[in-house]
Amino acid sequence: MIKEYIIEKGLFSINTILIILSSLMVIFLLNESIPIIQNYGIGDFIFGLTWSPDNNIFGILPMIAGSVIITGLSLVLSIPLAISCAIFLEEIAPSNIKKLFKPIIQTLAGIPSVIYGFFGLTVIVPLIRNNFTGSGFSVITASIILAVMILPTIISVSQDAIKSVPENYKEASFGLGSTHWQVIRNIILPTALPGIVTAIILGIGRAIGETLAVLMLVGNVNIIPTSIFEPARTLTSNIALEMGYATGIHYNALFTTATVLFAMIIILMSICWMIQKRGVGNAC
Repeated sequence: MIKEYIIEKGLFSINTILIILSSLMVIFLLNESIPIIQNYGIGDFIFGLTWSPDNNIFGILPMIAGSVIITGLSLVLSIPLAISCAIFLEEIAPSNIKKLFKPIIQTLAGIPSVIYGFFGLTVIVPLIRNNFTGSGFSVITASIILAVMILPTIISVSQDAIKSVPENYKEASFGLGSTHWQVIRNIILPTALPGIVTAIILGIGRAIGETLAVLMLVGNVNIIPTSIFEPARTLTSNIALEMGYATGIHYNALFTTATVLFAMIIILMSICWMIQKRGVGNAC
């Protein structure tokens, strides 16, 4: 009993500390954003099309568009492949194949983002440049690398969700004459949907918050891209590029950019949680 009490209070203390730290971070971001809100206007800041710190003009709409488009495209590329891989590893692959692929996936998750960036520079950029239009530094290049980066996260969490489906669900379905594919489609995937959505949420957080690999590949041009082969700039790459020399109102503008990015992540994850909750209701 004493051991359980200590563990319970320890976990409660850790969660309390995390909540306090998160709250302090939000307060700090909002405090640093006040000069922009007061002197420039949050509407002009978010919906402005021009970013020119030398002229005290700060508009981040192109960077918001770049972040959303690159994150969305990376999810479109990665989600079908990741879920298919999770289904294969958990339901179809023999045990020796599963043992081979699991450490490979874990290794992909541990590779530094700069390595992915160098791979994109030496392989993906020339491939796009030589076979399509543009310089190769583009939305599609960054999206491909981001898709590869978030694959291990989505695969691992989705695989755990599929593995947690009770065996009696499958046995009952097989007993009614269902094929293996019918069991996967009608029993396993709907039951594992909340866990799969959680995997996608984690993938979104990784993709929209990635900085270095995107910075190396996206071209960093402050425009709203009209083609996947055009360059763009994301919120994270803008902060990384300019924080080293920013002063005054420019410094506050970068912190406000971080605040907007934080708000975008909260909104996107809230949407995913709503989908997850609806999925749980439908599964029940």
